[in-house]
Amino acid sequence: MLKEFKQFLLRGNVVDLAVGVVIGAAFGTVVNALVTDLLTPLIAAFVHTPDFGTLSFTVNESRFMYGHFINAAISFLLVAGAVFFFVVKPMNVIISRAHGGTVTYTTKKCPECRSEIPLDAKRCKYCAQLVA
Repeated sequence: MLKEFKQFLLRGNVVDLAVGVVIGAAFGTVVNALVTDLLTPLIAAFVHTPDFGTLSFTVNESRFMYGHFINAAISFLLVAGAVFFFVVKPMNVIISRAHGGTVTYTTKKCPECRSEIPLDAKRCKYCAQLVA
């Protein structure tokens, strides 16, 4: 049983997954620091309010803290923007340069239902439309 456990732990995909989780957690910390320390104060400079958490209204003695939702939505948009503009776009440029700037497509859109189908398909697998 101990031998099987050792084999399980030393399988490549388990180790790769563990490394990916650790790197992902560390990267999440970097992205959160970027948003918290740089992007949020930048927004606060224009809006003059760095935290919307105190915004609320009361109905029948029930307090609705909509400011927390605004903070969460802004934080989500900032994190998504930071990941897109500081990770995804630069990686796309690096990959494009590594492949000589050429992009090869493997799919096309069906003219009828607009689904992605293989380039060499003669008929759409979703709507059965003949494609050229």
